[in-house]
Amino acid sequence: MEKKYCFELEMKVRDYECDMQGIVNNANYQHYLEHARHEFLQSTGTAFVDMREQGIEPVVCRIEIDYKTSLKSQDWFICKLFLRKEGAKFVFYQDIFRRSDGKLCIKSRVETVCIVNGRISRGEELEKLFKEYL
Repeated sequence: MEKKYCFELEMKVRDYECDMQGIVNNANYQHYLEHARHEFLQSTGTAFVDMREQGIEPVVCRIEIDYKTSLKSQDWFICKLFLRKEGAKFVFYQDIFRRSDGKLCIKSRVETVCIVNGRISRGEELEKLFKEYL
């Protein structure tokens, strides 16, 4: 699958995100991925909170992460993403690269569905927002 990233977000590892080995604790990568998806959503002209107020809730239904290279305290990194629509799901392919050397740190696949007023939808609401990225 060809990777055509449509969004990038640069972040820095904070000391408290590291474990006793001095590397980023694996759970924190999910926080990085989620923050990047929320920032991506804002870049489309809407915010997660705005959608919630309209009864629209994109939710993660599955996530896969392949850990490649560890990040350490004070490392700068770039989270890149692209997305595809697969049936009712929106699949975010997110990769994190260490800025200093471009090394791939994680590869992930995040599947989301859209719940509208408490019911799963086919995703038409998000499709309008993401049309230029699909």
